[in-house]
Amino acid sequence: MVNSIRPRVLNGELLTGTFLNLGSTLTTEMAGNSGFDWLLLDVEHGGGSHSHLIPQIQVTGATPAAPFVRIENNDPPRFKRVLDLGASGVMVPYVSTVEEAEQAVASMRYPPRGIRGVAKLNRGASFGAEFDEYFERGHELLTTVVQIETTEALDNIEDIAAVDGVDVLFVGPLDLSVNLGIPQQFDNPKFQQATDRVVQAAKNAGKAAGILLLSPDQVAPTVESGFTFIALGSDGGLVANGMRQLASAFDAFRK
Repeated sequence: MVNSIRPRVLNGELLTGTFLNLGSTLTTEMAGNSGFDWLLLDVEHGGGSHSHLIPQIQVTGATPAAPFVRIENNDPPRFKRVLDLGASGVMVPYVSTVEEAEQAVASMRYPPRGIRGVAKLNRGASFGAEFDEYFERGHELLTTVVQIETTEALDNIEDIAAVDGVDVLFVGPLDLSVNLGIPQQFDNPKFQQATDRVVQAAKNAGKAAGILLLSPDQVAPTVESGFTFIALGSDGGLVANGMRQLASAFDAFRK
């Protein structure tokens, strides 16, 4: 059975994660044993492909962390493939309307609650051994995370939050800042007002507000503002920054 954290999400517990965009089982294992509650396996922008997900999800299963997958787009077949592998939740990019949010939820759930194709011998259902429970309780176990990345999403934020089965409103900071016309200006009042709207909409609907942070300095104000489903950094960013720091140790000796 999947490692479900959905009840904790909806109870407003602080749940922390990180993005894994290298497609590496080694960094996945390191992250899973480091104290995070969930890991985001990124196949939208990450370097790994769908074939990398199988060992990554298997490795995550040997750690306390829950595996979430960010799929490429809001396309029903993509949901069932990653859920059948045993993902605890799916992050859906660029959800801007109620209809898109409803499609995402439907893709997460078996009929009659949704449109997810039914297969018994998959990893999510323990290869059939726990299929009956997984089929009956999947809508309670699996977490649906919709990304808020456009001005249209902000215009519809209260209605998106109200969709039954949308569990997390997750701000994609770079895309949202670009679509607001203030690229990477995360301290801009316009961006702060937008994130405040997301938090308030989530709170009013009994859902969680999430966001990706790039620096530990952002953690305290983000928690204080009401976000509870928070990712900090990525394996790719950590390695890239670390390599630059190592290389820079020689700068003073270069001629």
